[in-house]
Amino acid sequence: MRSPKTAFVTGGASGIGRALATALAAKGVAVTVADLVAPDLRGMEHVELDVTSAEAVASAVRAVRQRHGRLDFVFNNAGIAVGGHAEELTLDHWNRAIDVNLRGVVHGVHAAYPIMIEQGYGHIVNTASMAGLVPAPLMLPYTASKHAVVGLSMALRAEAAAHGVRVSVVCPGFIDTPLLDNANPGLPYTETGAQARDAAVMAQGRLYPVESLAADILRGVARNRALIVAPASARLAWRAARLSPSGAIRAAALAIRRVSPPPKRT
Repeated sequence: MRSPKTAFVTGGASGIGRALATALAAKGVAVTVADLVAPDLRGMEHVELDVTSAEAVASAVRAVRQRHGRLDFVFNNAGIAVGGHAEELTLDHWNRAIDVNLRGVVHGVHAAYPIMIEQGYGHIVNTASMAGLVPAPLMLPYTASKHAVVGLSMALRAEAAAHGVRVSVVCPGFIDTPLLDNANPGLPYTETGAQARDAAVMAQGRLYPVESLAADILRGVARNRALIVAPASARLAWRAARLSPSGAIRAAALAIRRVSPPPKRT
């Protein structure tokens, strides 16, 4: 009897990762959930993991392959929100966003890709953001890291096809997750960062349910989509930005004035 497919999901204790893990398990996939804290998800394997540690990520990914004899899906989903006016941000804000949002993905790819090449199959799914496709001010470290994840994923997809390995990148709009309530974790808490949820609601009208996004992602993965953008409002914004980059920048500038005027100088 063939063993069930396996999935490794980082950032799986809450938000998008948790919804993905739950949806995958419901499809009979053997899921390993990785996060800084062990989640209360039954029927899944758990590992406490800091994705900024390349060695820890590699060890956790290898363990999945060793336990199950295969590695079908790796969801590099762990991420943090970092926001504030550019002049408010310190290098700590920049470094933390890059360490988690970009290096965390790099570590997952570096660990999983050689295994999948050896197998001749597998699917790497990296979570970026609409902030990786359109001008997204007031969160420059986040925006920069997510643009990098999109570029990494598209280029890797072109290489990986020759090995039978698939790569997709997820670019969600504003999703109803704890990420919006925990901007700048462990960092100086800028005024704009504290307004993340209110700004998201103002920009999108309503927050997209995380369960709906998980279904969109798995549908896109099943169809081997290169870029998975959801909800529909996010796809519309993406298309508009592609048609008129300068118009998208003007729209973003107008949104800044509505959401958060620049901090006053003392």
